Amino acid sequence: MENHTTDTRRRPAHAEERTGLLPGFAVLPETAPYDVAVTAAAAAAVPAAPATGELGSLDLAEAEQAFFNDLYLLAPVGYFVLGLDTSILQMNVIGADLLGVARTNPEHLALRHFIAERFLDDFDRFVRSALNSNVPQRCDVQIVRLRHQQGVPVTLRACADRSGQALRVQLEPAEGKLAALERSEERFRRIVHCAEEGIWEIDAGARTSFVNPKMAQMLGYTIEEMLDQPLVAFMDDEGRAILERNIARRQRGVAERHEFKFLRRDGGQLWVTLATNPIFDGDGAYLGALALVSDITDSRASAELIWQQANFDTLTALPNRHMFQDRLAQEVKKARREGTLLALLFIDLDGFKQVNDSLGHAQGDVLLIEAAQRITACVRATDTVARLGGDEFTVILTGLESITAVERIAQAIVTRLQAPFALGAANPAVSASIGISVFPADAVSPEDLVRNADQAMYAAKQNRRCRYSYFTPDLQQAAQARQQVTTDLRTALAGQQLELHYQPIVNLRTGAVERAEALLRWRHPQRGLLAPGDFLPFAESGGLMMEIGDWVFRQAARQARAWQDEIGIGFQVGINQSSAQFRGDAALYEGWLAYAAELGLAPRSLVIEITERVLLDKATQVADRLRELREMGVQVALDNFGTGYSSLAHLKHFGIDLLKLDHSFIQHLANDSGDLAMCEALILMAHRLGLRVVAEGVETAAQSHLLELAGCDFAQGYVYAQPMAAAEFTALAQSRGQIRFPPTRE
Repeated sequence: MENHTTDTRRRPAHAEERTGLLPGFAVLPETAPYDVAVTAAAAAAVPAAPATGELGSLDLAEAEQAFFNDLYLLAPVGYFVLGLDTSILQMNVIGADLLGVARTNPEHLALRHFIAERFLDDFDRFVRSALNSNVPQRCDVQIVRLRHQQGVPVTLRACADRSGQALRVQLEPAEGKLAALERSEERFRRIVHCAEEGIWEIDAGARTSFVNPKMAQMLGYTIEEMLDQPLVAFMDDEGRAILERNIARRQRGVAERHEFKFLRRDGGQLWVTLATNPIFDGDGAYLGALALVSDITDSRASAELIWQQANFDTLTALPNRHMFQDRLAQEVKKARREGTLLALLFIDLDGFKQVNDSLGHAQGDVLLIEAAQRITACVRATDTVARLGGDEFTVILTGLESITAVERIAQAIVTRLQAPFALGAANPAVSASIGISVFPADAVSPEDLVRNADQAMYAAKQNRRCRYSYFTPDLQQAAQARQQVTTDLRTALAGQQLELHYQPIVNLRTGAVERAEALLRWRHPQRGLLAPGDFLPFAESGGLMMEIGDWVFRQAARQARAWQDEIGIGFQVGINQSSAQFRGDAALYEGWLAYAAELGLAPRSLVIEITERVLLDKATQVADRLRELREMGVQVALDNFGTGYSSLAHLKHFGIDLLKLDHSFIQHLANDSGDLAMCEALILMAHRLGLRVVAEGVETAAQSHLLELAGCDFAQGYVYAQPMAAAEFTALAQSRGQIRFPPTRE
């Protein structure tokens, strides 16, 4: 009696019976046992042969190998792919273990070689039946590793694949699947627990369902502490955002491999390579994911160190030449794309060699570090400062709307680098020569920008009066003119060419001159008396605003003290301040307070006048500076109110004391005009907020009268007097006491 049979527990599977199946998967009854499932899947393992030219034999072999590895490599029973002569073409781990041979079958042995001699006839009939039948065949035989050994009972199940050129065979020891599964489970337990890589499984809700000891050790937890914890519990905010995107991809069946950062229990960072595969059930529902985790923290730190050394200067920590060239190329592309200006500053330290030679390289290095910090302090965070080597630095200024900002920064760098360096007992001074080239006016390529800036730097070195030089002749000429004005301004400060004129501010209720606005003038030796608009822009680009502002304050404070003695104890003087002056050190204001105390002048005798633009300047510390001034007792007036975009909330937030209505509200003032209604509303609002109001630009007695009726507190303008020197102002106030207005015209 033959001991092989036809397995009738399932009918043949046909691809057309169910749509939507992936290639290589057979249709099984829901109750089919594992052994039938494996055999049936074998019949469908190799896809139908494609049309000629669609897939070569090599591609077909690779596809079959991949399918075999994925499905059967770690199955708990032996699985074989045999040639027509029963030679073993492929086998899984258990199959190789049962036969005692390597999986690669280097000796090209046939499965028939391992069948006990008395079962060979049964085995041959079993193979013929399997090759000629469309249903799985079964045969009980004994296998031997060596011919003299006693046979081991096994059950074989087999069927031919779709090509008809191979036989798929399942081998199960007679001891049963349970014992095989137990052995397989023990093997996997050893692998998982002894693995030097982390294994991490999460469920569909991204909570930890399994980790091996290595994974827990990496993060500094015990396995029990990690179980059921959400994956986000081991991540920072950046990791959580990445996780959301990754989970969405995994739910679509995407396997991934990438670097990721986790947080250890001690707060340290764990960088890993994460190889993640999604897990689905038989119906395609997402169950979670399994990840193989490799610790790359040390190797990543080494790679970052190598990258840091390759791209940054080890002494100053600034970008080096390599990084500078890369950033310049990127910024040129960006400027070309967005149509903006880009400026390149090439900086060379004059006198550094003498310092290095006389004080030694160690002190020279200290100077270079300090110089790098000073240069960096002059630019925005979005700009790039680099050290090319030696005493050469570069600055990339991006996103520029005009060339004015370039000059301001260049002058700031020159000024900062001129200050002495504290090098132990020595305090050497160096200077800077700066060459400037602009994209796209001077060059359109990074290489040309560098070359032109370098040439401009040497031009600056040759002209000792010009510490920075443009490459473009036209810009160079204009810059020289501006620098000449700046140089002349420095001379004016030292040579007492600056002077203050004062415009009276009249109390509309009493007609008395109770205040004055200090207005800066420059009595230029060749050009005569200049108004602020003719020279203050150059003072700002040349970095002189703080010095000029300090001079104005002290001059006005002395005059206020004199007028309080001559005109009245409550006399106040207003001083204009710009955004540039608010960028100064708070120590400047403290010096002002000390100076006022030295004069015996109450701080409230001085009024700092600012415009709405100052309040809206995000680059200045407006709120801090105004708070410091008010704490000193100095009053603050908002000048030209109504011409900017500040909100009414600014009046309270910044602690304004006086509101100065812009002359545009006053110039068309009439009984039935909308301007009168606007003025009345603004005056009422200011009074409700506890502010006093000054009307600017009053030119007629009619305007003065209407403002008085509207409840305005003070006014200034040509109808009362033009700005005048202090001596004329004193004479006017003492001789008249009050200013009489011409009669109002009907």
